[in-house]
Amino acid sequence: MWKHSPALLLCTLTALAQQVGRAPATDEIRQYGLTIAPDGKGLPAGKGTPAQGRELFSAKCARCHGEKAQGDIGPPLVGGQGTLATKKPLKTVGSFWPYAPTVWDYVHRAMPFDKAGTLQNDEVYSLVAYVLFLNGIIAEQDTMDAKSLAKVRMPNRDGFIPDPRPDVKPK
Repeated sequence: MWKHSPALLLCTLTALAQQVGRAPATDEIRQYGLTIAPDGKGLPAGKGTPAQGRELFSAKCARCHGEKAQGDIGPPLVGGQGTLATKKPLKTVGSFWPYAPTVWDYVHRAMPFDKAGTLQNDEVYSLVAYVLFLNGIIAEQDTMDAKSLAKVRMPNRDGFIPDPRPDVKPK
């Protein structure tokens, strides 16, 4: 089941135990073993809408990212489209991030900052749906799940280029 090194597993379990003050349950350990690919492979079951995400964002994210995800003590998550080639690029989910499933993976693993890894799958789908909606990438009535999130075309999908170094071979 666990595809990473035993040392990484031990560090993860130790961090989780410190975070929640108890030994982690099997399901909690399993969530750290998820590997989410840019094409959506590995996304778990669950779903969420921008409306559900709006409520969650207000409760769990706005204190760092601002009420409308414009940034505060945390970085902005919206805006910046068309700025990457300027002298002042604004790197946000809507302008910089190339694949929607990797947004899900990041939110799942790292957010909220002070309680990383505590969001349920439906909450993550809802939050990602809300941020994608705020960026004009999906419609307000869209539902995000493993299948629909994998189909989302991010504005900067083609903005990344292969590494040109001769010692790095494409897979």
